[in-house]
Amino acid sequence: MTINEIKYLLNQYGIRPSKAKGQNFLINQNVLQKIVAAAQLKKEGNVLEIGPGLGILTEELIKYSQNVLAVELDKRLLFFLKQKFKAPKNLEILEADILKIKNADLVKNFVDSKDYKVVANLPYNITKPILRKFLSYQPKPSVLVILVQKEVAEKICAKPGEMSLLSLTVQFYGQPEIIGYVGKQNFYPQPKVDSAILRIKSYPQNLPPDLVKKPALLAGFEEKKFWQLVKLGYSSPRKQLHNNLAAGLKIPNSEIKIALKTAKLNEKIRAEELALTDWFILYQQLMV
Repeated sequence: MTINEIKYLLNQYGIRPSKAKGQNFLINQNVLQKIVAAAQLKKEGNVLEIGPGLGILTEELIKYSQNVLAVELDKRLLFFLKQKFKAPKNLEILEADILKIKNADLVKNFVDSKDYKVVANLPYNITKPILRKFLSYQPKPSVLVILVQKEVAEKICAKPGEMSLLSLTVQFYGQPEIIGYVGKQNFYPQPKVDSAILRIKSYPQNLPPDLVKKPALLAGFEEKKFWQLVKLGYSSPRKQLHNNLAAGLKIPNSEIKIALKTAKLNEKIRAEELALTDWFILYQQLMV
């Protein structure tokens, strides 16, 4: 769909794209094909699309999947979508706030199987809560393929040395990968920043496979306590880790340094330098 076609439709239906809702419509067909290819859709599969907008991505999804559920909050766009998609029997358009509806209620719309994939051009302002919702709460999608802000995608895929609470969280629940970059000129209205196609394959056991193979690291593991430890570590990112943990856990700095030494980590290390496995080793030292 060209910019002129989008402008015509918006004018016909009295729709003004909302900056607050992150409504930037994709106009490049090649990018659409890359998104669909990255999702590796199967004809018998289920797809959840978040914020279909003008249905530009929706048109592609219904070609490759037997069940597509498109969730839209904007009433103006809902009216347009229901006019546009009267014929397809494999598409359901649901009026809802995606952040307020439970995953279990969403999958009720998929008859043959509860397995599903999330494919979406996400509004930037809901990227983090969407990731939290679909990576940490059941039932989870097997794969998420989402268009997100370039900088956010790169943070999510960061390696030790540049890790953040966001990257650690996503990598705890799934394997993220940047499929490709999408320049801001490929959207209307044009956003201020570039985007990236991000694919996240969620882990079936809710833990990275390499950690599942190390039962000693999982002994006495409680996820809530694990994240308490991690959040303490990132409480003051510029400070050395031992200072953050000693203050947060209210134990002597010397004990933290012993734990770091046991984990074969430099006592001056900062949270951003730790890999996910390092946090599990520290958890065993300090929380079990």
